[in-house]
Amino acid sequence: MSDDDRDIDIESDDDNDSDTGTSMAQRNSTQNFTQEEKRAHHNALERKRRDHIKESFTNLREAVPSLKGEKASRAQILKKTTDCIQNMRRKIQVNQKDVNDLKHQIAILEEEIRLLESAKNGSDIDASSYHQLINCDHSSDGDEQDFSRRSKKMKTSYQT
Repeated sequence: MSDDDRDIDIESDDDNDSDTGTSMAQRNSTQNFTQEEKRAHHNALERKRRDHIKESFTNLREAVPSLKGEKASRAQILKKTTDCIQNMRRKIQVNQKDVNDLKHQIAILEEEIRLLESAKNGSDIDASSYHQLINCDHSSDGDEQDFSRRSKKMKTSYQT
């Protein structure tokens, strides 16, 4: 008996385990089955297992955009699913970098707002803080250009 058969047998036994007396009675009654009845039961369990696997592959095929509605072998489904997952992981990494860049830009802008508000209220601006903020802001110019390029890329990728 394969591992999958054992899993299904365990599942079918678990369904009927409301109390130990029932499972013991059922085990005793299966011993009275003829060889043909045992084989028929095994065949039914195997058919159920294969149907479950087939349905799972169908669901997986429909979940992968490049396979949706197409006919594909199981190997193709697995390959395309793997490619899709790897592609999504790359996009997540890029998006996470964008989120981090935006958080950094927000922090810089909030500090700039704080300094400008304190200057507006008549407080002296700490020159070193202001120069540090300006230098930090200018050092991110390359990031802003990179962010601008990425945001355009993101807009086009979401539209497709």
